[in-house]
Amino acid sequence: MKGLLQLTRMRFLLTIRQPEVMFWSFVFPIMLSLVLGFAFGNAGPGPSIVAVVGDDVDLTMLEESPDLTLVSNVDETNAPEMLLSGAIDVWIRLQPSPELHFDEQRMASVLGHKRVLATLSPPETLLVAVPSEESGDRFIDWFFPGLLALSIMSTSVWAVGFSFVEARQKKLIKRFLVTPMGRPAFLLAPILSRMAVLVLEVVVLLVFARLVFDIPFRGSLVTYSLLCVTGALVFAGIGVLLGSRSGTPESAAGLINLAMMPMGLTSGIFFSYERFSEPVQVVIRNLPLAPFVDSLRGVMLHGNSFGTVLPAMGIQLAWGTAAFVAGLALFRWK
Repeated sequence: MKGLLQLTRMRFLLTIRQPEVMFWSFVFPIMLSLVLGFAFGNAGPGPSIVAVVGDDVDLTMLEESPDLTLVSNVDETNAPEMLLSGAIDVWIRLQPSPELHFDEQRMASVLGHKRVLATLSPPETLLVAVPSEESGDRFIDWFFPGLLALSIMSTSVWAVGFSFVEARQKKLIKRFLVTPMGRPAFLLAPILSRMAVLVLEVVVLLVFARLVFDIPFRGSLVTYSLLCVTGALVFAGIGVLLGSRSGTPESAAGLINLAMMPMGLTSGIFFSYERFSEPVQVVIRNLPLAPFVDSLRGVMLHGNSFGTVLPAMGIQLAWGTAAFVAGLALFRWK
């Protein structure tokens, strides 16, 4: 029994001294709870957000309902995407005939649909309920580009960042030190190798999305490819920074998780970041992941041109360049 207790104590101490275990056991659940709490509140179902396209119909009854919050000045072209992203719960088109659009796959949208119909009297003479079900108007269509962006970010950061940690663990960096190769070449090599994997990764995921879920692709394949390459380069640059001074897998895992998890939770992959307050939205839009996600969605679902996504690419490239330069300055052979 004494030996069992000592072994148990030893394993317990080894476990709590691993930063990645502490992160996934304590920090991640708390972080996830905070993000979802700030985004959706903690007081039960709040008022349903209703977007109104047009302003030539009297909706006084909706405005007076405590269960509804009306949003005006919404264009019909972006209302479906706002609905799928969760920025709004339902939207009403007033012309040529009044229609109530909702997402039957999302409970908040179904609740908003019921609240609107319950508020209007009689509802069937005023609005026709239209669920979103066509290709390009489903949640999976909205979700997939964000999932692709998350995959590119995760693979780029982990593959590049851990390549340096692995080299340190295997004592390879000391051998590279005596070669005529410089630091820029050593840091760029894993980034370029990442590009080769990127092609296969994107092609496989896009083919899978098309064949299995019939997700449309309405934009330019060239623009989409440039976006993917830019995103991979940016996050590979961040991987260089995070792995430049990490000496152990534990320290590298902690830094990578600390950098990626906040962006992964807030950048509009799983729910719209428009659920946050405006100051928080400004910060999120200027992080490297949110512009990447928005650009991929815009090109894939709406056929946005290269000029439309260029500002977002500029934000990304600024982050990637700064991270790579900082990593180059911090990297040490020993």
